Amino acid sequence: MILKLEARPQNSTLWTYASPLLALAITVAIGICLFILLGKDPIRGLQMFFWEPIRSGYAWGELMVKATPLLIIALGLAVCFRSNVWNIGAEGQFIFGALIASAVALLADKDTSRGIVVFILLAGILGGMFWSSIVGVLRDKFNANEILVSLMLVYVADSLLGYMVNGPLKDPNGFNFPQSKTFEMVTQIPRLLSGSRMSIGLPIAMALAAALWVFLFRTRAGFAQQVGGLAPAAARYAGFSSRKALWTALLISGGAAGLAGALEVAGPIGQLTPYVPAGYGFAAIIVAFVGRLHPVGMIFSAILMSMFYIGGELAQSRLGLPKSITGVFQGLLLFSLLACDTLLAYRIVWRNKVAKALP
Repeated sequence: MILKLEARPQNSTLWTYASPLLALAITVAIGICLFILLGKDPIRGLQMFFWEPIRSGYAWGELMVKATPLLIIALGLAVCFRSNVWNIGAEGQFIFGALIASAVALLADKDTSRGIVVFILLAGILGGMFWSSIVGVLRDKFNANEILVSLMLVYVADSLLGYMVNGPLKDPNGFNFPQSKTFEMVTQIPRLLSGSRMSIGLPIAMALAAALWVFLFRTRAGFAQQVGGLAPAAARYAGFSSRKALWTALLISGGAAGLAGALEVAGPIGQLTPYVPAGYGFAAIIVAFVGRLHPVGMIFSAILMSMFYIGGELAQSRLGLPKSITGVFQGLLLFSLLACDTLLAYRIVWRNKVAKALP
């Protein structure tokens, strides 16, 4: 009996949706083996990741706090990836958006109007758009590779953040810690429920998901955006601009990442610190692909990824596992997804006297 991969006449619709589920199952199976090798109870380990984050109303609130920035960033990245623009540097745009939003928040005092929250969010959006526009200029004018440029700009943004919290934005009364002063209460993002850290960022994220669905699948501009990136020659023939598609994709993704950064520093964190970059920009890439670059799918994948974040923290504190366990599960999910996506274009065939194929 010989196993072979046989090309499909067209991509499988079944495996388009089944592949992420199979990838999750493989991730769980490998995770069980990992817990056993580390000498931990695998059932207890899985509880940390898949039960503890949803066991109570408060836990659900914390889950949404983590899922909100992941979803917002992933929505922006979906526009890029559907347009064949590979913006890998959303983490840098997230950091720079948080930095600019913090600079605006630090201008407030106790007499400032609550309306400053709007300006903080706008500052974050504009900051993210500015950082992504650097990628746009280098790609558009000099034909630079946007993957390398956007990725390298992450480290530039991180270094700039380190400089700002150790210099111009450092709290003079902060006992020499590298952080800004705590933002005034008027700058805090309004919360949805008392006793919970869920903020208006959650309904904003859901509204953006709905808006993206309408834009991509119900407007001519969304169709032109995807065609302009995937098939520039065909786009030019149809009167669409591939250059416009590039700039639209980068500005939308940068603005979304910057908005997520603003919501994070003016929400759960409440000040600017070197620990603002939590890897959301890179994790959102996995969220986008697991969600099949579809707004609805990305809602569920953002929740799953936030379960990995919270589960990793719980496994570290309760089971004594290393902090890197979160990244291990994220990497396993991405690796499994890429492997399972082979079944989109190929089917596994057993070559014997009679050939049998998976559906």
